[in-house]
Amino acid sequence: MHQPLFKRIVDRAKFSIYISGWCIVLASVTSYHGKHLRLRRILHAERGTLAVAFDHGLILGPIPGTDQPARKISLFIQGKADALLLNLGMFRQLERVSRTEDLPGLIARLDWTTAMGSGSQLAPGPFRSCLVAYPEEALRAGADAVMTFLVIGSGDAEFERSEIERVAKLSRECERLGLPLVVESIARGPGVQNPRDPYWLKLHTRIAAELGADLIKTEYSGDPETMRAVVEACPIPVLVLGGSRSSSDEEVCQLVRSIMQSGADGVFFGRNVFQAEKIPALIERIHLELGARKRSAKGRS
Repeated sequence: MHQPLFKRIVDRAKFSIYISGWCIVLASVTSYHGKHLRLRRILHAERGTLAVAFDHGLILGPIPGTDQPARKISLFIQGKADALLLNLGMFRQLERVSRTEDLPGLIARLDWTTAMGSGSQLAPGPFRSCLVAYPEEALRAGADAVMTFLVIGSGDAEFERSEIERVAKLSRECERLGLPLVVESIARGPGVQNPRDPYWLKLHTRIAAELGADLIKTEYSGDPETMRAVVEACPIPVLVLGGSRSSSDEEVCQLVRSIMQSGADGVFFGRNVFQAEKIPALIERIHLELGARKRSAKGRS
């Protein structure tokens, strides 16, 4: 007598699970497409990417080239940089930029660390890192992607556990939001004699990919052959950072040529761009190198 009622209850439960399951699937599909649409604002299939890092002030303060930030951001946009890395507090500077220009892809830095620098620049004692913003805040501010550090090689198991945990949690949150996660992976610590050694580069870039990163920013090994091995060991796109300012624009372009010969997907330059005398002109030259090298790589494949 009670079987039909029981059956209806069971059927409703199955129906609810069915609907809930479809909601989860639809949310996952939407997030997946959201990530890929946003990544297309940063990466380009037909040429290499130039992303400009302008987040140095949080760790290094107002170093040369970071004065008048709204003016500098305007020059990056005028030169048609593909992406721009900013701390979240600097997003408001975008309001002062001409609205006739198309904005590049916007990447928000989410964290702060004491591990940046080398030698005497490194902070004494154990490294420390912390979040200064969250993915949902970056999304509300208009970001197309977010970035976090991954520091390996410190010799401090507790610090590296916290690094892995932070990147993993951010990756899961970015998946939920459909927001690409860029990981700046580096090797720093007493046991790291050469942070650009391919051993370290392969290790931390692959760890970042395994944790769910969508894009890597990392250092250059110094030559195309060893860097190619790093790129091939990492299953996600790699953008190579430039480090300190080169002595001339021509040297910057030579660096781009060398990096692109490795098969990297582009460059992530900071001081090499914002400390240049003629920023838009240099960006144009870099774009020419990125396009030429991408076409050359396709021809060899």
